[in-house]
Amino acid sequence: MKTNVDLNSPSVFSSVVFRPDFNDFKKINATQAWSLFFTGGREGKALGLSPTAGRFYNLSLFIIAIAGGILWTFLLRPF
Repeated sequence: MKTNVDLNSPSVFSSVVFRPDFNDFKKINATQAWSLFFTGGREGKALGLSPTAGRFYNLSLFIIAIAGGILWTFLLRPF
């Protein structure tokens, strides 16, 4: 069996964001951005290609920020 993988290439084991084909100003969706964040820039497809996961993480972050603001406003603000 023959594969097309070149393990001698220096970009194989480097981060995705430092590969020459990544920096072509292509748009990435939220799922790919979160995948790069969670893997430290190593894999852009770790969460899959569906935009659902990206929406979930974006909304979760937004809800946490809103809940923190409400908590600080009504419960923790010094009177």
